[in-house]
Amino acid sequence: MNFSNFKNKSVLITGHTGFKGLWLTIYLLSLGSKVVGISLQPTSYQKKVLKKLEKKKIKNYFFDITKHNKLKKTLMHNQPDYIFHLAAQPIVSESFKKPLETWKTNVIGTGNLLDSLRFIKKKCTVIIVTSDKCYEIKNKKKITFFKETDSLGGKDPYSSSKASAEIIFKSYFHSYLKEKKNITIASVRAGNVIGGGDWSKDRIIPDCVKNWILKKKLYIRNPNFIRPWQHVLDVINGYILLAQIISKTKKFNGESFNFGPEKNSLKTVKELCKIFKSYWIGPSQIYNKNNKQFLETKTLALSIVKAKKFLGWKPFLNLNRSLNLTANWYNKYYKNFDVFDVYIDQIKYFKNLCKIKK
Repeated sequence: MNFSNFKNKSVLITGHTGFKGLWLTIYLLSLGSKVVGISLQPTSYQKKVLKKLEKKKIKNYFFDITKHNKLKKTLMHNQPDYIFHLAAQPIVSESFKKPLETWKTNVIGTGNLLDSLRFIKKKCTVIIVTSDKCYEIKNKKKITFFKETDSLGGKDPYSSSKASAEIIFKSYFHSYLKEKKNITIASVRAGNVIGGGDWSKDRIIPDCVKNWILKKKLYIRNPNFIRPWQHVLDVINGYILLAQIISKTKKFNGESFNFGPEKNSLKTVKELCKIFKSYWIGPSQIYNKNNKQFLETKTLALSIVKAKKFLGWKPFLNLNRSLNLTANWYNKYYKNFDVFDVYIDQIKYFKNLCKIKK
């Protein structure tokens, strides 16, 4: 992929210290972009990575995106060429404990960003990141490959917050942004993203790593749930590609795109863990533990026909290769490899793979 458009461009990323945010930040820096990041105060791990970026073209802001005036002021001051909105409360289990906080961040925070776009004068391309869980599940007995035009919905707080974020995006687009000649915007919905550097609570890969590194047994919460597993580099590759395309044309302005894996990467949680275990160095045990603590959708799958047809995008990493890269990242991390070098090495590997498979 040729992303020369991003060289020396100002790119603002909300949630730039999160799992996907750090990968996107480092990837864009490798393209020569000037990154402006907005996140909450960083954890010790995030500080470790950001320290490695001190000499790069990056400017960090640490505040909550629910602070409308501060967000608007930061956008006005930096006048970015591109914006990737990733900041969110991303954990399903956490949304049951803190539903209002989840809705506030995921809905009002997104609204704050969209509202701030009304005042940007220069040309700006915007990608709003939501989730595959924004779709309304109507038939629980069969796998539905959701298309971008399918109904939005969600019974749990997290899913409903992401559906709401999509609705508020459409509302702002049609009410304020559609006629702005300098703004081009789209939303993106990705599946269950895996890769190194994810330390989130109640996510299956981090749970595997945290238990196995301590030589503990892993108890799978929902072993038979099916998810569209995909590597973080395939996902951010889609985000960047879409941003580059819509920066040149209004053809897809205000539209949404799914980024997901090929159908053969649809596996149960139990199957995923078994494959990941085969790449893990050290003791690893897996046990089932059916969970009934909170409501979650059993099956999720995405149609990626639109992204393939109109963007020329496709996933380059199958599930085995994705899990191999992921296990390799964590194994090197715990062997005290320089974490920034591991990010860079895997990004270089991915770029070369894209050239080979183009």
